[in-house]
Amino acid sequence: MDFLLKASLEQQMPIEIMYVSERNVISRRTISVIRMDAHYIHAYCFTRKQKRTFKRGNILSAAKIKQRKGAQYA
Repeated sequence: MDFLLKASLEQQMPIEIMYVSERNVISRRTISVIRMDAHYIHAYCFTRKQKRTFKRGNILSAAKIKQRKGAQYA
């Protein structure tokens, strides 16, 4: 998972994560990592259309996005 987070940061590549909130709500997010530290991922969330901070420990999984032809992320 760290490999994909670093790749998103370095290549400005969107990835998809499964995330569990502090209220135990699981969501699927499409993000592009802006900054990382030991405990947090700072990213642009395409799902919420704003910058968000995610706790590393709450990220359940990360995956590359299978982009459809012509699909783009801003």
